[in-house]
Amino acid sequence: MRRICAVNRYVRPVSGTLLRRLALTSIIANVGIVVTGGAVRLTASGLGCPTWPRCTDASYVATSEMGGHGVIEFGNRMLTFAVGLIALATVLAVLAHRPRRPGLLALAVAVFLGIPAQAVVGGLTVLTNLNPWVVGLHFLASMAVIAAAYALWRRIADPDGPTVAVVPAPLRALARVTTGVAVAVLVIGTWVTGSGPHAGDQGAARNGLDPESISQVHADSVFLLIGLSVALIFAFRAVGARRATRAAVVLLAVELGQGLIGFVQYFTHVPAVLVGAHMLGSCLVLLATLSVQWSTRERRPVAPAPWAAAPADTEAVPATA
Repeated sequence: MRRICAVNRYVRPVSGTLLRRLALTSIIANVGIVVTGGAVRLTASGLGCPTWPRCTDASYVATSEMGGHGVIEFGNRMLTFAVGLIALATVLAVLAHRPRRPGLLALAVAVFLGIPAQAVVGGLTVLTNLNPWVVGLHFLASMAVIAAAYALWRRIADPDGPTVAVVPAPLRALARVTTGVAVAVLVIGTWVTGSGPHAGDQGAARNGLDPESISQVHADSVFLLIGLSVALIFAFRAVGARRATRAAVVLLAVELGQGLIGFVQYFTHVPAVLVGAHMLGSCLVLLATLSVQWSTRERRPVAPAPWAAAPADTEAVPATA
C-alpha cells in the first residue's frame, strides 16, 4: 500500500484541458484513417499487401517488388498504430486525471479496443479478397470508433451531475429517430459503394446489387434524413432550445453538402476524388448527428452538501473574553 501511494505521489495529474485535446485528437485521427483507407481503395491498392497480418507471406513490410500499391496499403496499416497510440495516451491521461471521473475510463478503453478490432476487420477484407460486404463492415467499424471517441470528448466537457432533458420527450424521440435514419444512410451507402466501380483491386468482386437501384434507395434515405433535420430545426426553435437548434442547423448544412457531393459524383461517373470527399462527409454527418443527440440534454453540476462548507460569516465570530 505504501508503495502504491509513493508511486501516485510522483504521477503528475493531467488537466481536463489536455484530456479533452487528446480526445479531440483521437476523433480527428480516426476520421483521418477513414479517409486514408478510402485512398487505399480508390487507388486500387486494397491488395497491395496481399495477406494479413503480414504484408506478404515472407515479410511484414512492403517490398520494392510490390510497387506503389504496396507502399500505400502498408502505409495505411502503419497509420493504425499511430491512431492506437493516441487512444492509448488518452487512456493513460484518463487514469492520471484527478479527481477520477465516472464513465471516462470505460469510453477511453472502448475507443482503444475498437482500433485493433477495426484492424482485424480490415485484415479480413484482405483475406477475403476485398469482399464488398466485409469492406462495408470495415467502414462501419470505423464509424463506431468515431462515435465512441466523440462520446468521450463530450463527456469530458460535461460536469458529473445528473442528466437533465432540455427539450420535451417527443423532440428527444424525434432526435433519436433522426440518428437512426442517419445510421441507415451510412449502412446503405456501403451497399452503394459495394456495387460501384471502386472495388479496391481490379479483380475484387462486387456485391451484385444494381448500382442505379441501390443509389436511388440511398438518395431516398438521404431525403428522409434531410426532412427530419428540417423538422428538428423548427421544433427546437419552437420550444426555445437554442443550442439544439444550432446543432440541427449544422447537421442540415453538412447533409446538404454531402448530398451535393453525392449527386455530382453520381452524374460524373463516380470520380475517385469525389468518392474520397464523400467518405469524409460521411464522418461529418455522423459527428453532426451525434451533436444533435447531445444537444437534447445536459448534465448539471453536483450540488454541494449543506454541511460541505461552513457559512462565510461563521469564521468571523469574535472570541469572547
